[in-house]
Parts: sequence; structure tokens; C-alpha cells
Amino acid sequence: MKLTVSEFFFDTPIYTPVTFEENMEVYEKILDCHKKEEFHGYNPWDKIESTFVVLTDLLPNGDYLRGHGTIRVKCKRTDKEFRFYVLGNSDGPTIVKTGQYPSVADFHISEIKQYKKLLPNDRLKEFTRAIGLAANGVGIGSFVYLRRIFEHLIAEAYAQCIAEGLITEDQYNRSRMDQKIELLSAHLPAFLVENRSIYSVLSLGIHELDENTCLAHFDTLRVGIEIILDEKLDELKKKEKIEEAKKKLAQLASKPGNS
Repeated sequence: MKLTVSEFFFDTPIYTPVTFEENMEVYEKILDCHKKEEFHGYNPWDKIESTFVVLTDLLPNGDYLRGHGTIRVKCKRTDKEFRFYVLGNSDGPTIVKTGQYPSVADFHISEIKQYKKLLPNDRLKEFTRAIGLAANGVGIGSFVYLRRIFEHLIAEAYAQCIAEGLITEDQYNRSRMDQKIELLSAHLPAFLVENRSIYSVLSLGIHELDENTCLAHFDTLRVGIEIILDEKLDELKKKEKIEEAKKKLAQLASKPGNS
């Protein structure tokens, strides 16, 4: 498995064995502070983007990590330290994270707070739950919550299309999900319409795929949903900007001497 130093610390779930046979340089940077590797990430304690550096040397003899160890990683902007508890395989360059603080979810949950204008609190919590489950090695459960977010977006578009008379309830109810997405395309982001297979993959994960397969695809599907939300967020920001401009222009036009 090829990972960057940042991906190992901030993205890899605990209890996931990571082998670095084809990426020994990264293995050494993770375990050896003398490699002076700096990597970018989010500091969830201080809610800032920052640069991090490894402080711990667990490879004093240039060999493999044997047994348990603790890696300290420092945020260079605040000097605060995060801790990662790892288990090494003495027969090769394999590391398993057995614990960490903050959690993988902590590093990423802040990223979804930008969608609070688009998702009600219960759906935002479900998105958070999906990330937390995946971070702790629960793949199928994480898919359940991602699918609920997807279904919420479809339900919103359905309500808009019904209100505008673009479709009928009977049309919608007789359609499969891919057909529903086509029917609702006027009120759905282009990325969702073009990548409607996201839903079938989520459903397959819940009913047929195993935990490891779901985990392997979680980030891809999560990013897909975030792109959909990003499109909606951009549209919302544009509308807000237009409304603000209209208001200011109206105020300007109402001033004496502007008639």
C-alpha cells in the first residue's frame, strides 16, 4: 500500500495494517524524526491548517519497528503534540496504528461543517458518524450513513420538482433510482447526475460487500458526495451574493439625487 506520511497519520483507520515494502522512504519518515519530514494537515484542537513534523525516533538502528511504540507529531504553528500508538512487525516494514489522539475522524469532521447551510443537523450528524465509523474500521455502517445523505439530496430535489410541476408523484414512484435522478436533473448538481452510480455502489456495499471492501472505497464515495455538496454550496453562495448586490443597488437607487 502506497501512502504519504500525511495519509498514514491523518487518514488511515486504526487496526489497519499498512505495509511499506514498496515505499520504504515513507516508512522511515514516519518512524524516524531525523528524516525531518514536514507534512500538511488540519489541527482539530486549534481549528487551523498547519504543517506537522515527526518528533519520535523509533528506528535507532535503521531496522524495522519491533513491537509497540508511540509516535509524537508536532503542529509547527502551535507547538501542540499529537500521539499515535503503533505496533510494528519485526519481520518486515508493516505498521498498525492501535490508537491515536486526536482520532482520524477529528482531523476530518471539521471539513464538513461548511455544509451546515445545506444539511439539517440530523444529516450533518450522520455525515460525521459516517466519517467516525470509517475511521474506526467500520465500512458497512459508514456506507449506511453516506447513503442517507445521498437520499436526502434526492428528496430535496424531488420536493422542488413537484412544487414546480416538473414531474408527477406517479412518475417518480415508478422509477428506479437512476431514472429518478434523470427526472430530477433540473434541481440536482451536474456531478450527481453524471455519477448516479454512486447510489448503486452505496447500496451494494450495504447488502453485499464486506467491511474491508467498503473501507477501501469509502474515501472515494465520501469525496463524491462532498463534490455534490460543493456544487450546491457554490450555487447557494452565488445566490446570496446576487441578493446582497440587489439589496445594495436598491438602496443606492433610493437615495436622493439618484432618480
